[in-house]
Amino acid sequence: MKKLLTFLSILLLVASVHSCDLIDAATGKLGGTPSAMGAVGVTVTTSSSPISGVSNFTATVTTSNDGVSTYSGSATVTNSALSTLFTNIPGVSVNGSTVSTTNMQFKQTTKGLELLSGPTAGIIVNYDSNVGDKYPVGKTGAYREVMTKSTGDDYSYGFYLIKVLKVEEIVGGVKSAAGISKITYWANHKYGLVGVQFNFGDGTFAKFPVYTTAQND
Repeated sequence: MKKLLTFLSILLLVASVHSCDLIDAATGKLGGTPSAMGAVGVTVTTSSSPISGVSNFTATVTTSNDGVSTYSGSATVTNSALSTLFTNIPGVSVNGSTVSTTNMQFKQTTKGLELLSGPTAGIIVNYDSNVGDKYPVGKTGAYREVMTKSTGDDYSYGFYLIKVLKVEEIVGGVKSAAGISKITYWANHKYGLVGVQFNFGDGTFAKFPVYTTAQND
């Protein structure tokens, strides 16, 4: 379920925005060239088994313009906390246990992944970052912070061990009201976002793998 929260949460938190320029990271925006992972037709999924009340998650790129990708996604969500979260996100439709969106936008480049609008807009990960680097979360005053950066292949991903950056976001607002206290992202320069974990205020958590049908060179 949190996997839904994983990419779908990221996906569903983004409002429609138009952007053509890939701006240098020094300005707080993500640089790099458009990634093949953001091309039309690329699909994102999670585990084939239900996780924390989330199942049948899929998201597909429907349009792409200079690194800005628009996704349509849906999932079956039976977790009440997550249902409440999605109900309060503009652009997200909740119909019974089905959560869907048709116009969520991200910037995907060879440098990383960035949300383009909404209260949590900003860089999710920049592959060139180092431990301690921070990315502003919209205008909330909060940050996403790089906690660790692999020096060897130490993260299990499918049948592989890969290097990753681990980024943590201490959350507030709607997500906090839904009981989510922290979101952790794991990303790899080749496979992009590979995992997302949601920590809840009651001490529980849910971690989702992220699989994409394309990859960076």
